[in-house]
Amino acid sequence: MFHKEGSQIIMTSFVLVAAIAILAEYKISLEWLKIMVQVTVLILLVLVLQFFRNPKRITPIDEKHLIAPVDGKVVIVEEVFEKEYFKDKRLQVSIFMSPFNVHVTRYTMSGIVKFSQYHPGKYLVAWHPKSSELNERTTIVLENSTFGEVLYRQIAGAVARRIVNYAEEETRVIQGEDAGFIKFGSRVDLFLPLNTIIDVKVDDVVKGGVHKIAHVP
Repeated sequence: MFHKEGSQIIMTSFVLVAAIAILAEYKISLEWLKIMVQVTVLILLVLVLQFFRNPKRITPIDEKHLIAPVDGKVVIVEEVFEKEYFKDKRLQVSIFMSPFNVHVTRYTMSGIVKFSQYHPGKYLVAWHPKSSELNERTTIVLENSTFGEVLYRQIAGAVARRIVNYAEEETRVIQGEDAGFIKFGSRVDLFLPLNTIIDVKVDDVVKGGVHKIAHVP
């Protein structure tokens, strides 16, 4: 399955690859060069297809656990001061996605969307310490009776140039459902209440909609 956000790019890629492959077949006389061109464009098409893949995942609803919102590697687990919404100390868990990860964003918990805001910005590499504050990003806050308010932030990276956010304020969302998409590499930050027990550590690899990353006492 492929994500709907990639449909236009996938169709365009198919047309371009087919055109280049056909032109190479009839216009390039050197056999080795013709094969190299055709193989190269085919590899590029495969990379586009794998980036927009959207594997079906079943998330068991668990009100006492937060699930990973995206696929990737945990790069930050620490207490920080969250400046935009809470303006107090929170536990931050950050997950970095390479271009080879699934880039679907999923809701980390069920609840009500209390805040949803887009911020234009720079395109620093996603692991840069200031990317959470300076890069193009969206900030979304979910609320339920178990965790209170939990903030997650979609952050564009050096390659990512479009963040898609489906969260609309005052709507009810379900844990594990599709919350958006970030095109071509990025990061997601979670800001959790201080009493939350973190179940992951730096360098852990997590799968969105599947792995549990935190729970309440």
